[in-house]
Amino acid sequence: RTSILSMLLLKTTSFSGRSMRVLEPTDLPHYTYKDYIDWEGRWELFDGIAYAMTPAPSIDHQRISQKIARLLDEALENCEQCVALLPVDWKITEDTIVQPDNLVVCYQPSGKYLTRAPSLIIEILSASTRSKDENIKFRLYETESVLYYCLVDPDEKIIKIFLLTDGRYIKQIDATTETFEFDLSACQITLDCSKVWV
Repeated sequence: RTSILSMLLLKTTSFSGRSMRVLEPTDLPHYTYKDYIDWEGRWELFDGIAYAMTPAPSIDHQRISQKIARLLDEALENCEQCVALLPVDWKITEDTIVQPDNLVVCYQPSGKYLTRAPSLIIEILSASTRSKDENIKFRLYETESVLYYCLVDPDEKIIKIFLLTDGRYIKQIDATTETFEFDLSACQITLDCSKVWV
């Protein structure tokens, strides 16, 4: 997933022994949802900066995401309030739209996109998404009060589970084969992490 910042090569260069910035943040185009809905392919927007969701997720990424979706769906089978979703637009503001890999919302969604924070978001790391998922999305989801944020590392076979506590994410566990209980108030989700990898 490529940042427009990296595509435009925001960097400093030497000129007459001095460093100078080639491109200022104010030089970048500022996109909104109105632009976003006309684009082909998959994109995300962070404060008006576009990130292309390319290349397509790997086979391992998709396999893990499908297993997580199935496990979440099964865990919520008797819950009338919460629903597990695969990537869907979450329009946070006019210039910030994300598509989490897996998520749970504890309300009945409607319309073309989500407008309220999910209770649980799971992102699957890859070489092209790791920095964004561990930094930009971590801060964004924390600010937007997503109760649980999970980072799945397919290479290390670890799921880092964070719980929002007093406005900050606190790591609960680095899970590999453990079972973790998500308390979503409306429902409980028991996730057997060993089943994610098989």
